[in-house]
Amino acid sequence: MQKPNGNVRRMTGAAGAVLTAMLLQGCLMPDSTADGPDSNEEADGKQAEATETAASGKKTKSVSMDINTGITEAVEETSSAVVGVTNLQTSGDYWTNNATEPVPVGVGSGVIYKKKDGKAYLVTNNHVVEKATQLEITLDDGTKAEGKLLGTDIWTDLAVVEMDDADVKDVIEFGDSDALKRGETVIAIGNPLGLGFSGSVTVGVISGTNRSIPIDLNGDNRVDWNAEVLQTDAAINPGNSGGALVNLAGQLVGINSMKISEETVEGIGLAIPINSAEPIIKDLEEHGEVRRAQMGVTLIDLIDVPAVHQRETLKLPEDVTAGVVVDEISQGSPAAKAGLQRFDVITELDGKNVADMIELRKHLYNEKKPGDKMKVGLYRNGKHEEVELTL
Repeated sequence: MQKPNGNVRRMTGAAGAVLTAMLLQGCLMPDSTADGPDSNEEADGKQAEATETAASGKKTKSVSMDINTGITEAVEETSSAVVGVTNLQTSGDYWTNNATEPVPVGVGSGVIYKKKDGKAYLVTNNHVVEKATQLEITLDDGTKAEGKLLGTDIWTDLAVVEMDDADVKDVIEFGDSDALKRGETVIAIGNPLGLGFSGSVTVGVISGTNRSIPIDLNGDNRVDWNAEVLQTDAAINPGNSGGALVNLAGQLVGINSMKISEETVEGIGLAIPINSAEPIIKDLEEHGEVRRAQMGVTLIDLIDVPAVHQRETLKLPEDVTAGVVVDEISQGSPAAKAGLQRFDVITELDGKNVADMIELRKHLYNEKKPGDKMKVGLYRNGKHEEVELTL
């Protein structure tokens, strides 16, 4: 997202890489697979003819050529579905709490994916709309409309916004991000540096799939989550968070979210795969939140517990060095009903080792849904036990 007074850094990973939230934008000359089969041959032939005529001393004339490639066709098909999203926030006087007019605090991008019953729906990043009191949507032709936030999800950095569809021309088609190959051409469309560069198009390739990136969500310089993302060599610029990463078929394969920003790093941009985003988008649109399985506990990583307390309070065997400590249990929660207790040390979920809260969350959020049963292996007063709870 681009702020009026400068760049915004979203989060910092464990390795010290600053993950800056923006659209994946890059520049790469189209390869032979992206060009139409005859367009380059025709262009080369006419250029050669023009050069020969000029050398002979005869008069020459300019030739206007209409070049179409797979890239230009994909851009033409999808660009009108990519919009600008302006985050407006209202500030007030500290003593009187009198609100002033909403002012823009940042601009990002969004992608319209659906029209129904007079409404259009777009997906963007959570950090683009965070703390907004009002959203303004700017279409590809400059038309502006008010956006209504339906829901956000901090874990996947996704949000869904609703707007009137009166001026919406096109919606984008979802592709299959699981089918992407390394080296495959992809196109980034969005608003680098804000609306002054709206609809900018750049080209890159898929550098890697199934990348796992450590994310700090609350700014405490500790990893809270590992984001599963696509890697591309497309450059990223402020203002393009939430924009579209499309394939040569004009299908949406990723929502551009962040990049690794270090002095020694160049060309590592990251996008949320559309196959991972699609169920999140559906939940946000229909329910305003993502319905995930919950245990009803607050936890502490065992590695953060001093050794003296691991021995005396938790009474752990010396060979137990990884796991998650139960700190608090919500009344009436699945954990309470299953008999979990404070200072239980969880080391397994469904027979799989759990080293920390990140692994526990990934198992809950990715492998389970509300209503599922889950076996929990734990140590209580130094003895290993197993309980089953219904999430």
